[in-house]
Amino acid sequence: MSNANPGAGFEYPAVEVSWLKRDVLLFATSIGCTVDELQFLYELHPKFAVFPTYPILLPFKNTTQEVIDFYASQAQTPIPGIPKMDARRVLDGQRSMTFLKPLPPTSAGKKFEIRAKVLGVYDKGKAGTVVETQQDLVDAGTGEVYTTAVGSGFYVGQGNWGGPKGPATVNFPPPDRAPDAILEHQTTAESAHLYRLNGDYNPLHATPEPGKAMGFGGAIMHGLSSWNFTARDILRRFGGSQPENLREFQARFASPVLPGNKLVTKAWRTGEVKGGFEEIRFVTQVEGGKVCLSNGRALVRIVDGKAGSKL
Repeated sequence: MSNANPGAGFEYPAVEVSWLKRDVLLFATSIGCTVDELQFLYELHPKFAVFPTYPILLPFKNTTQEVIDFYASQAQTPIPGIPKMDARRVLDGQRSMTFLKPLPPTSAGKKFEIRAKVLGVYDKGKAGTVVETQQDLVDAGTGEVYTTAVGSGFYVGQGNWGGPKGPATVNFPPPDRAPDAILEHQTTAESAHLYRLNGDYNPLHATPEPGKAMGFGGAIMHGLSSWNFTARDILRRFGGSQPENLREFQARFASPVLPGNKLVTKAWRTGEVKGGFEEIRFVTQVEGGKVCLSNGRALVRIVDGKAGSKL
């Protein structure tokens, strides 16, 4: 940990996490999987599998099967050298995930932990503070890492404490040509209420009062729900809905999505292949409105098929 980057390297206490088959079935349903992806929706399917991005929810869920007090659950261990942040005014900045090992359909019989550390804390002035963390999902018995997630939380209006501004982020702009696929996902007024049952019970996505206080006019969708909707759409279109065909997925949260909005994702194949996985770049926007996911990038093992460009 250095004065130039206070907080960097700080390790949070390991947190045990667990899940049941019903949890992964609920997750697949909540992100829009359909009956032609039955391996994610039916526990007796011969190829029953966990949708690969499911672990992004585990830091919220931990081991509980019950509804939780979101604000109390987000009261983290203080980061040395950093002012205490108010979790009631935090938004997702960017998330990336690398998939190293397929997740078993249930954690029963094993002990899994989220092991997290701070990569950096950046003072963005009046706008707020960015806390960047890495979270590894680890089999505590063997030390095997199943997924690695890097994310940034933006603490609204909690800057100007004299910290470093932080490095420029790496950008993945889409090619300057027509997209190879256009993918659509229709949300409903209840989409956030279904998605929150995965364990992310932030009131911002359930009732209008927090969103009004933050200037959004009411409840908004979870940023990670849009992120997961798009991951599902990308894997279905380019990877044949086969979980082993997704190696990396990332996007930056650019603007809020309201319940009932339709999401439109434009995706481009780049032709850049590494280890059998091709880089896909994408941008997701609200139909007729703003971009909500930018800097989109996925590494996908391409499956040739007849899936249409619209879902």
